[in-house]
Amino acid sequence: MDFLRPASWEEALAAKAEHPAAVPIAGGTDVMVEINFGHRRPGHLLDLNRIGELAEWETGADFVRLGASVPYAAIMDNLRAELPGLALASHTVASPQIRNRGGVGGNLGTASPAGDAHPALLAAGAEVEAESAARGSRRIPIDDFYTGVKRNALAPDELIRAVRIKKADGPQQYSKAGTRNAMVIAVCAFGLALHPATRTVRTGIGSAAPTPVRAKTAEEFLNAALEEGGLWDNGETITPSVAQRFADLCAAACNPIDDVRGTAGYRRRAVGVMARRTLTWTWESYRGTRRTLKGAA
Repeated sequence: MDFLRPASWEEALAAKAEHPAAVPIAGGTDVMVEINFGHRRPGHLLDLNRIGELAEWETGADFVRLGASVPYAAIMDNLRAELPGLALASHTVASPQIRNRGGVGGNLGTASPAGDAHPALLAAGAEVEAESAARGSRRIPIDDFYTGVKRNALAPDELIRAVRIKKADGPQQYSKAGTRNAMVIAVCAFGLALHPATRTVRTGIGSAAPTPVRAKTAEEFLNAALEEGGLWDNGETITPSVAQRFADLCAAACNPIDDVRGTAGYRRRAVGVMARRTLTWTWESYRGTRRTLKGAA
């Protein structure tokens, strides 16, 4: 196994073009596990740790551009207001040591359905910024990024440079079910984001289908219910029947398997419970914000 250590982004792209099968490594929290257990033995490892820009982020008027190697701990400490769903997801990642090393780019590159960041990225409507030496940069909508079990839309010569995520314009939540509270792979996970500016709701489901998925039918149902009831404007409570129907449709969006961490039936049930709870939490937060704004006026 050869170890490539580019000193710049341009050198990294050139190395990836020359060795398309090279496996990028930054935090190494996914790659090293696979190597240590003999699940992967790449001919080349492409070390990205010398490329400082990958560990940086910038905040624009409407979005955050998150370098691929920004560690989860930095998201938790610095971007809770801008990216609350992703910050909550980051808090559930493994241990403090791993949160200090691992980043969203690694989750995306591995594309495991159990990756903790995926539900939050789907709910937020993120874009993945990928680049190759030959074709330059492109943005891949998160909805198009996951193509199969541990497969993504990257071309063999592309690397993930950053993730662009819109700043939250409403409450976001994240919930994860696991066999214990730390150092655990998700049995299933659920992300929810309210987008009052567009009067829409987005979801993200992890570890309950071959890829991370959205519950689009559930979103359409809830969008219609909120609009028909005038709830975005009047801030009234979502009825239990609407919340339960939303939960049922989220559970129906799953296509889980039985494995050592949980059964398919448990995963469906848990996703439904998390969907109902996160909807309650986010909507109550939205209502509280509306009351505050009215009081200030």
